[in-house]
Amino acid sequence: MAGAVNREALSRWRLILGEAAEGDLGRYAGQGEIGLTDDERIMDRALAAIYDQTAPGEAGASGSGSGARGAGQGKSAPRLAQWLGDVRTFFPEDVVSVIQHDAMERKGWKQLLFEPEVLASVKPDIHLVGTLLSLKGKIPEKTKDTARMLVQAVVDELVKRMSHELQRAVTGALNCRRHTPLPSLSGIDWKRTIQRNLKHYDAERQRIIPERFYYFDRAKRSKEWTVIVDIDQSGSMAESVIWASVVGSIFASMPALDTRVVVFDTEVVDLTEQCANDPVDMLFGIQLGGGTNIDKSVAYCEQFITEPKKTLFILISDLYEGGNQSRLIRRMREMKEAGVKTLCLLALSDEGKPFYDEQLARAFARDGTPSFACTPAMLPELVEGALQGKDLAELVKRLEGRGRTQA
Repeated sequence: MAGAVNREALSRWRLILGEAAEGDLGRYAGQGEIGLTDDERIMDRALAAIYDQTAPGEAGASGSGSGARGAGQGKSAPRLAQWLGDVRTFFPEDVVSVIQHDAMERKGWKQLLFEPEVLASVKPDIHLVGTLLSLKGKIPEKTKDTARMLVQAVVDELVKRMSHELQRAVTGALNCRRHTPLPSLSGIDWKRTIQRNLKHYDAERQRIIPERFYYFDRAKRSKEWTVIVDIDQSGSMAESVIWASVVGSIFASMPALDTRVVVFDTEVVDLTEQCANDPVDMLFGIQLGGGTNIDKSVAYCEQFITEPKKTLFILISDLYEGGNQSRLIRRMREMKEAGVKTLCLLALSDEGKPFYDEQLARAFARDGTPSFACTPAMLPELVEGALQGKDLAELVKRLEGRGRTQA
């Protein structure tokens, strides 16, 4: 007979391996069956609905009659809502997100998100938002309000997670420059300074010796840096698009930054206004999927670079370019040579190593644009380093050494 500790371990293995392992585990325990508790049986049914192919019974509606348990294209939304409730009751939050994601991907339950009672039962997470955005053109009117509430809940959570650190990074970097005993050259009103000091022209030296420098007033200098966030909205970038939208909205809220937010596939859409007003509106304006023309989007963004040395350009893309790759490489190189701080984020998420075009990423890196997968926790330090004029390639290497990037 298995002891209390062994019994708990066996029941966990039984839940992991499924009903097919019942006999082997029972023999190991010296008994016919493991003897799951009532709660464990509910957990077992919830897991079997997604991960077992031959288990009897249903959590949702049956599929094609093959015996596999799952929702298929059936219409049993109430039972699926109950299944979602069981999952949220008996599993930790991080596990709930994984199970929900697997249910969508493995069992094709996405269509059932159109049912209000089902959508109201799910746990809001970034994977679910990605799924909703990919289906948004098909969401019926009766479900749109619930879908928007779920997206809003996730966006609010991401803003809460990121806002303080990004605000600290930007204000810290700019305040550091303001505290220098020497006034900033970038704030000098040269036209006014020259006009007011013409009487101090030194004929012998053939130059003006200014008695006083004039600076733009604080209001005119409030937008100290331009930050351009250029986002690939192809389907593979769904999670990065969500994070990037949140980051763009935080940047847009800072008076010191002139923020532009652009998304692209084969076309380019400027969503700066929507992002500044409501990142949820921006997300619902994004069309996940389609082709990719990075070169076209970078060309569009170039018009906003009026002071290269005070511009941060962040390209968020897996670099699978469908446009002119050689011209894209040249554009990025010329942007960097002009003094723009450039970054290419192959992914902006908490996920693992992304798929990306390694050849193009190496070409960018060779020309001075670091190209790497970035976690949200890492981004504030990168932004702060850019605004302080640090070498971003060296900064990325140091962060990689700390194990905070996955290139």
